[in-house]
Amino acid sequence: MKRFSQLGLCASLGFALLASVACDEQLLNPMADRQPRARAYRESSFYANGLTMQAPPSGTVPRERKVMNVALTAGTTGPTGQFASNGEELRHYVTKIPLPVTPELMALGRKRWDITCGTCHGPAGDGKSIVGTQMALRPPPSLVTATYIAKPVGYVFEVATKGFGLMASYEAELTVEERWAVVAYLRALQKSQAAPLEAAPPAERARLEQEAR
Repeated sequence: MKRFSQLGLCASLGFALLASVACDEQLLNPMADRQPRARAYRESSFYANGLTMQAPPSGTVPRERKVMNVALTAGTTGPTGQFASNGEELRHYVTKIPLPVTPELMALGRKRWDITCGTCHGPAGDGKSIVGTQMALRPPPSLVTATYIAKPVGYVFEVATKGFGLMASYEAELTVEERWAVVAYLRALQKSQAAPLEAAPPAERARLEQEAR
């Protein structure tokens, strides 16, 4: 009887331990599940006005609406009032990058492309990457083909913002400026992959011809 009691005690302790672990959804930071929390409309004893949900500080605006410029923050010209057969509103995408395309913007675009986009689409945008070779079911497409060269820049910006298919949204990882920088750099990649050698500056052309030899 004593042995069975000890076994029962061990089993009870084991189940209790498993239950305590199962309650923590944040495995890397269990304290996130145990810290005090409050519902938005509950009364609060922390703030002087007694409200849990506080109004934004005076003079602030949401980050994505900092200039109220839909072309900049959405890549479109705004609501069209036209709808497809599935009920989705048709969008008119901007065809020109709504930021000055400077060397600084291109450098930022290259940096963010290499870190965020090139891991799947490849450093040259041709879909050739180590990650891409592991996605046999639906590999990342080449973005330097005629199909994607014909896409307006606003469409590319929207895909980077909202995601498409298996590609996730990068709105949280890249700011508005960084997303446009990536679009600008992709346009440079597209031009570089399709441009004839004669279009290169003389010094660059001479370097490329020497490398080819």
